[in-house]
Amino acid sequence: MKDTSFWIRFRSSVILMCITIAAMVLGGEVLFFILFGISCIGLMELYRVLNIQKSAFAVIGYLACTGYYALIYFNKVEAIFPYCVGFLLVVMAVYVFSFPKYNSEQATLTFFGLFYVAIMLSFIYRIRIMEGGAFIVWLAFIGSWGSDTCAYLVGRKIGKHKMAPVLSPKKSVEGLFGGILGAALIGFIYATCLKQYITGFANPQLSFAIIGGCSAIISQIGDLAASAIKRNHEIKDYGKLIPGHGGILDRFDSLIFTAPIVFYLATIL
Repeated sequence: MKDTSFWIRFRSSVILMCITIAAMVLGGEVLFFILFGISCIGLMELYRVLNIQKSAFAVIGYLACTGYYALIYFNKVEAIFPYCVGFLLVVMAVYVFSFPKYNSEQATLTFFGLFYVAIMLSFIYRIRIMEGGAFIVWLAFIGSWGSDTCAYLVGRKIGKHKMAPVLSPKKSVEGLFGGILGAALIGFIYATCLKQYITGFANPQLSFAIIGGCSAIISQIGDLAASAIKRNHEIKDYGKLIPGHGGILDRFDSLIFTAPIVFYLATIL
């Protein structure tokens, strides 16, 4: 019998990769609005898990996401912290004045959602617009999707020690180190091939290897965090938007965490 699930997943991966490459190459407003759309869909998936997708919490969450991206678009980074404080106050106001319609978990995760989805994903755009960002931004994907592939290959060959047996029984310690070393090596090779185009780094190969390896570590946390949320709410996938992969949060779970790490490490290095 023909394995249709593999080909469905493969086609989705190819289409997703084409969209990703186009968005990263074009950058600018194209990338900005794609990320904004992805963030809104990701919030919808998270709110659906919490059963508040049609509530007042969801409305203020979407509005907060829109307002946050407006700050990024107009480069008002200094206003992000007071904006988040204001959002927290609005969330708590809705919670207390509608009590007991909503519970504390729903209020907490409404606020959490803005950070977990919108703010974290927006770092992809912030990387892209920094000096040399057209080349640096790919480190987020190397640390996420690249390390995941390396971890899978190493874990399948020599993986024996379970890393998180309850959350993800197939992940191994050997796979973890394979993913870290693999991402570091890919980062090094990537910088070597494009050294003449990369600016702002005294030693691009070393810097990209460090960023790739560090982001690969954080990538595993992101992946397991998404699994933990799904286990807590007894769901298999966040959605069905991407055939064979699930929802936005299923496919971008590790990228959500690698993007901020790449941004700050690139800034430091």
